[in-house]
Amino acid sequence: PAPPSTLSWRRVPSSTGPVPRSRHGHRAVAIRELVIIFGGGNEGIADELHVYNTATNQWFLPAVRGDIPPGCAAHGFVCDGTRILVFGGMVEYGRYSSDLYELQASRWLWKKIKPQPPSVGSPPCPRLGHSFSLYGNKCYLFGGLANESEDSNNNIPRYLNDFYELELQHGSGVVGWSIPMTKGNLPSPRESHTAIVYCRKDLGNPKMYIFGGMCGCRLNDLWELDIETMTWSRPETKGMVPLPRSLHTANVIGNKMYVFGGWVPQTVEDEISARDGEWKCTSSFSYLNLDTTEWIGLISDCQEDKKNLLPGPRAGHCAVAVGTRLYIWSGRDGYRKAWNNQVCCKDLWYLDTEKPPAPSQVQLIRATTNSFQVKWDEVPTVEGYLLQLNANSPAPTVTGGTVVPETALLSSQGNTVIFPLDETTFLQRERQWYDVGIFKSNSALVSQYYLLPEEKSSISNKVENADVPDYSLLKKQDLFPGTVYRFRVAAINGCGVGPFSKVSEFKTCIPGFPGAPSTVRITKSVDCIHLSWEPPVSPSGNILEYSAYLAIRTTQVHENPNQLVFMKIYCGLKTSCIVTAAQLSNAHVDYTSRPAIVFRISAKNERGYGPATQVRCVSPFFPQK
Repeated sequence: PAPPSTLSWRRVPSSTGPVPRSRHGHRAVAIRELVIIFGGGNEGIADELHVYNTATNQWFLPAVRGDIPPGCAAHGFVCDGTRILVFGGMVEYGRYSSDLYELQASRWLWKKIKPQPPSVGSPPCPRLGHSFSLYGNKCYLFGGLANESEDSNNNIPRYLNDFYELELQHGSGVVGWSIPMTKGNLPSPRESHTAIVYCRKDLGNPKMYIFGGMCGCRLNDLWELDIETMTWSRPETKGMVPLPRSLHTANVIGNKMYVFGGWVPQTVEDEISARDGEWKCTSSFSYLNLDTTEWIGLISDCQEDKKNLLPGPRAGHCAVAVGTRLYIWSGRDGYRKAWNNQVCCKDLWYLDTEKPPAPSQVQLIRATTNSFQVKWDEVPTVEGYLLQLNANSPAPTVTGGTVVPETALLSSQGNTVIFPLDETTFLQRERQWYDVGIFKSNSALVSQYYLLPEEKSSISNKVENADVPDYSLLKKQDLFPGTVYRFRVAAINGCGVGPFSKVSEFKTCIPGFPGAPSTVRITKSVDCIHLSWEPPVSPSGNILEYSAYLAIRTTQVHENPNQLVFMKIYCGLKTSCIVTAAQLSNAHVDYTSRPAIVFRISAKNERGYGPATQVRCVSPFFPQK
């Protein structure tokens, strides 16, 4: 197994809001940065819907309405966009459900759904511990545990291996159940197993994988269903297969299925014992590479004493992927016969499985003679950002002696100006990157940067090797007026520093020239956009006029996506303007993050134009790529 230090599990410190009581048998899904938890129990079955905001570390209880379902445990729970489906589960001891509920999370509205029964055969019987997996517009139900007794106090368990398909309607509602005709041998009956769906990008062939479960004894077999051909098979695997287990979790991130925890047999000198009572909860952690079907062990049982570094042993917990981060919450850590009850964990953990992606380019909010206010788009599930600058760029030249409103401008023709941000021109220069610092949020006020003790060393390399510099030992350098600085930013998570963004280039103001306009506001109406702004913080005299520019479509943009071409849309003394539909029809749509159009606004005094403030106007009406 990999050493725990390379995994960098993080225990979430105390959260705010109504933290749910610890439990097992609950389920969780993610909608963007929100983790939504339903059901489970410890002393009684929980019926509240709890939401955890991973970005703010806050719990909240949404005000749900509609056909609110009773509490249930070991149920099916899947997410399709912003709707969640709940099927089956235990509603009280010995009494199981076959009801289907839909939650519209955008409105927190519950609705009880009555699917059409299959054209041949019976609909699914009441059950718990089944798997319920979504792919496309269909949910796949497999197995679980039924109670054969009419008397809920006299439980007669029956393990299931039936297989159903539930077709969904777009947006809301379902069509009905069907029983697909499958080829190959069906997996043996079981409950408390896991099922995930994975589709290789190059093959586009979706497959469902079922692992482990309980059928009188724990299992560690792996089954594959080719969803297109409806063929079951037992794939050959390489590597060390995890111990037999049930009540574990399995989550797909990238091309890996991460398996954590569960009930496993006690081992004595590597001999597996399966007699009654010789089972325990585990914190063992493995993944299956779904492209190569190779098992890789990450944490073995022998490392379970490292409770401060790793999540403790547990079963019946929930695990959910938010981006490339895996969250684990609660679950039971064993059974105490003396107390005759389950003991549940209260802790919340996460693991970053990959370095974060590159953020968007650094954007200028405003510039002064010796500082920049900059921002970049937020990257989900990161712990901070490393901002760097390069001060070796020579000041740009401007043709024809024309003073134009942007520091990175190379040419000006009429009302159209070209702003090149071409990385290849920078690669030809000797570059030296300096740290501005590590920031918790996606914005920074930059007035200084850190000088390295040795000119040839690189702080960025040190950071990527987790050797974060001690900034208190480094000298600081102030920014100079009228100087071009290049910026790049990288996100940081538990795996380290990710790749850097594309480079942006800005220039500090020259004394005597006005600063950039501030506090740009954008108001959208049906057929136009209203722009307004505040005068520069440092006008350096009287402001004679403002100019506003809109990035426009051009063949040059398609040839070089890093080069924006701007058209002047306003020139005057007023601190506002209307952008008409005719002007917007020619706008360039920037897809570096959410689709947006780009404006630049600059001020002019007696000396000329100062630097521009650039803003992105995000709109749901722009087409997605």
